[in-house]
Amino acid sequence: MKIKRNVLFCLIILLTGVIFFAVQAQQKNDTHHANFSGEWKSKESISMGGNIVCCYDSGDRMLATTMKITEHADFLTIAVSSSFPGTTPVTSQEKLTFDGKENQINHGPERGKKFTVKMSADRQTMTVNSTVHLGVASASNTSVLEQMIVYVTEVWNLSNDGKSITVQASAKSDLYGKVRSWKTVFHKAN
Repeated sequence: MKIKRNVLFCLIILLTGVIFFAVQAQQKNDTHHANFSGEWKSKESISMGGNIVCCYDSGDRMLATTMKITEHADFLTIAVSSSFPGTTPVTSQEKLTFDGKENQINHGPERGKKFTVKMSADRQTMTVNSTVHLGVASASNTSVLEQMIVYVTEVWNLSNDGKSITVQASAKSDLYGKVRSWKTVFHKAN
């Protein structure tokens, strides 16, 4: 009798352990969320959707209709090839760090941008705030460049299934003063 009771006790402990580890493994699989990594395509670029100048050069991610994104713990990289209509595409890579500190990209005098990036706690929403500096032709004399500043906010929302990214953008120029808002949707290509 004592042996049967010990065997039964051992079987109960063993069965409890098997069930416990199976439940733990299942919970880990359930916590896996989609992320921004992958190749993404859209019918139009983020910039063109708002029909406002908020990019500074060929190769800017705002001009791209295809992006290859790699997400890391503290940042993501976006590789693109883009250009203005009628010009040769330029390949570039931009690193967006989630620390909220200001980063800067310069492309010569009066051309570049400063930006900050924040990722939500659930890693499904990313907000990019940029100040873009451009030299644009003066309305009265096209050979004279005026400094134009454009303030851009992009809110990137990753769908729950990880198959699309919706970028809700708004921009305001210091020369024109009007706020424009628009939405661009990228679909996962791979």
